[in-house]
Amino acid sequence: MPDNTRIMTTLRHPPAAHRVVALAYDGLCTFEFGVAVEIFGLPRPEMGDNWYHFAVAAVDAGELRATGGIRVTAEGGLELLADAQTIVVPGWRGAESPVPADLCTALQQAWQRGCRIISICSGVFVLAAAGLLNGRKATTHWRYTDGLRERYPAIVVLEDALYYDEGNVMTSAGSAAGIDLCLHVVREDFGLDAANMVARRLVVQPHRDGSQTQQLIRPVARTRESRQLGQLFDFLHQQLAESHTVASLAQRVGMSPRTFLRRFQETTGTTPARWILQARLQRAQTLLEQTRMGIDLVAGQAGFGNAASLRHHFHQQYGMSPAMYRKKFAEAAK
Repeated sequence: MPDNTRIMTTLRHPPAAHRVVALAYDGLCTFEFGVAVEIFGLPRPEMGDNWYHFAVAAVDAGELRATGGIRVTAEGGLELLADAQTIVVPGWRGAESPVPADLCTALQQAWQRGCRIISICSGVFVLAAAGLLNGRKATTHWRYTDGLRERYPAIVVLEDALYYDEGNVMTSAGSAAGIDLCLHVVREDFGLDAANMVARRLVVQPHRDGSQTQQLIRPVARTRESRQLGQLFDFLHQQLAESHTVASLAQRVGMSPRTFLRRFQETTGTTPARWILQARLQRAQTLLEQTRMGIDLVAGQAGFGNAASLRHHFHQQYGMSPAMYRKKFAEAAK
């Protein structure tokens, strides 16, 4: 079994030929597999030569059945995992379905040499069977959390998180949360702009905090309200440096404060205050990465008012100061 006390550092701007290998298996979860292909497997010439190199490794021999009546033939087997820097486990054929011993061994060996391994939805059971999550925190779809806890008591199961990053082992909740986790990986590897670019291609939010709740109640928005909130998001992005209150935002979209809070939560899964904080942190990241502005000026333009407030929230979110973040980004970009 791997030594779970080992500490790994996350890549930033991975070297050329950074290889991502997604598993394919009989009973393949088509959506989860498609997420891995979409984010890591599509050519992105605008990213240059050091974008991910993608491959598919078959767990089982021969033609593989996938959900929806699709048949898949992979380009290689588990030997491809030996050269992977990132391995994606896109779901699994069942929480109680046995995980082949040779797959567990290949994942353990990959982990020991520093490979990053991530799971989407029920793929967490593969990581658990390989012993990669013992003593660690992990999440999965809310339907599977009880079963995961019962079968693998050594895992600290997070019931209400979209994804969780344990360094070189990462897990995500339901299928769509796999998109959030994969975008998180892109953001860690290539920076905020790259993640935003991929998100725009997918037409999804560029960032959802991994600690957001899984079980969001999201009824179909009324056409007028949907348009109003969309315009509000555009306004907030343009006016991050200004002060905003629930009352002023509610007035701007023509709702009572109570209705506004409810509709905002239904649409975003978070509160206006937390949404604005995340948007300001992302703005600060961009300014730190792309400009030589002083920390005071970055704080002002990102909406934090002063450097002390920026440092407080930045350290709380990222575990480092803005200056240290800028230094690490500059070193990784060399």
